[in-house]
Amino acid sequence: MAVKLSIDTGVKEYEINGGEANGGGTLRFNPADPNVYNRFFAAQEELLAVDREMAARADELDGKQDGEKAEAYYRLMADYDAKIKARLQEMFGAQNDFDALLGGVNIMAVATNGERVVTNLLAALEPIITEGARSSVEGKVAAAKANRAHRRAAQG
Repeated sequence: MAVKLSIDTGVKEYEINGGEANGGGTLRFNPADPNVYNRFFAAQEELLAVDREMAARADELDGKQDGEKAEAYYRLMADYDAKIKARLQEMFGAQNDFDALLGGVNIMAVATNGERVVTNLLAALEPIITEGARSSVEGKVAAAKANRAHRRAAQG
C-alpha cells in the first residue's frame, strides 16, 4: 500500500474568461515560483520577437492573389498560434493547455481592444507573477528574521 503525501506547492487557480462553463479554462501555477517568474520574463522578449517575425512573414505575402494571400496568412497565424501556446505551456506547466484555456481562440488574433490575445494574456498575468515574486521574497526575509531570533533566544 502506497503512502500518500499531500505537499503544498503553492499552486493557485486562475479562472480564464469564466472558466470551462463559459468556453475558457482554469490556469494552474504557483505565482511565487522563481522558475515561473524567470521563464515568464525571459519569454516576453521571445514572444515579441515571434510577433515581429510573423509580421515580416505576413509582409512577404503581399505579392500573392487575395484568396491565396488569405489562405497563406491564416496558415501562418495557425503556425504561430501553435508555437506560442506550446511555449506558454512550457512556462506554466504541462497541465495548462492554452488552446483549451482560451476556448480555441488563436493567440495571435486581435481582440476587441486592438491588442493581440497574447498581449492581453501577458498583461493580465504580469502583475500576478510580479506580486507572487514580491510575496515570496518577503516571506523568505520574514522566515530568516524569525530563524535568527529563534537562534538568539536559544543561545540565551
